[in-house]
Amino acid sequence: MSGNQSDGPGVVGDPGDSAPTWRRQLAGAIRDPGELVRLLGLPEDLLPGARAAAKLFPLLVPRGFAALMRRGDPGDPLLRQVLPLDREADEPPGYIADPLRESSCSPVPGLLRKYAGRALLVVTGACAIHCRYCFRRHFPYGDIPGGRSRWEAALAHVAADPSINELILSGGDPLTLPDGQLAELAEAFAAIPHLRRLRIHSRLPVVLPARVDDALISWFARGRLAPVLVIHANHANELGDEAAAACARLRSAGVTLLNQSVLLAGVNDDAEVLAQLSERLFALGVLPYYLHALDRVRGAAHFAVADARALAIAGALAQHLPGYLVPRLVREEPGATGKTPLGWMPSVAESA
Repeated sequence: MSGNQSDGPGVVGDPGDSAPTWRRQLAGAIRDPGELVRLLGLPEDLLPGARAAAKLFPLLVPRGFAALMRRGDPGDPLLRQVLPLDREADEPPGYIADPLRESSCSPVPGLLRKYAGRALLVVTGACAIHCRYCFRRHFPYGDIPGGRSRWEAALAHVAADPSINELILSGGDPLTLPDGQLAELAEAFAAIPHLRRLRIHSRLPVVLPARVDDALISWFARGRLAPVLVIHANHANELGDEAAAACARLRSAGVTLLNQSVLLAGVNDDAEVLAQLSERLFALGVLPYYLHALDRVRGAAHFAVADARALAIAGALAQHLPGYLVPRLVREEPGATGKTPLGWMPSVAESA
């Protein structure tokens, strides 16, 4: 499926009975707002808005992740991240389809060059979950050629530029690719001498922990490039026993684990909630990395937290945690040479 407004990022289809457990779990994920509402005992009056918003960006949530949500609570912080709302049809000024202007920094299809020393390859449009605040919810995945031909263009570009020392795999979600494709891709880039690290950004260890199976651990452990996996958890309740086991397996394979979160109104815009997340992450061997201000993508304005409040939350968090457990509060600005610490930004009042 393409990542346009009507379809959203792609999803993995029916894999068959012989497929790995994670693929079968993903194929059985919840896609109907009515099913999610009934499963969690939510008010039926949520359905009209949910169905309308799901036409703009489809619902997708694994059943294991839904099982971590509180029944009967429309304000559950995990539910709020995935339940379509009629407010997604609002179009406030400044909220656009491509808030980071990624279309302007792609030297070859699927490869993004934003920051010095790094290149990011969009390897798939498929996801295991559709987060309603996703900054790529309108990304034109269908415009990127499929198969090895796309990778060959990216390989040639990276091989020709010795300043690149880190390759980042993104999407969609890279870990929705089969292990064979991932291993082939990693080995091809590992053959480029000036590359040192392979970084993967994935939500699957959190929302579909079964993905961290023997095959995945095997190719992680045998690669030349130092592996870094940036997971994405916004609330401590996302990190149940299965996610903890997945993180333990990744650490045993020598994978450096980091976490990035997005500051979301009604989900984690509270210093105590974020402190609990940092403590839970550290207990699992994951270091908090970034706390992102919301990217201004069309359909997600209801998640926005004002800069002044974000800075106050970050300040309170820093007063209660050691520095290594405090994620950097940042905003990604189009054309910037790196993430911009929010403290360097003008206040909402000054920029208005």
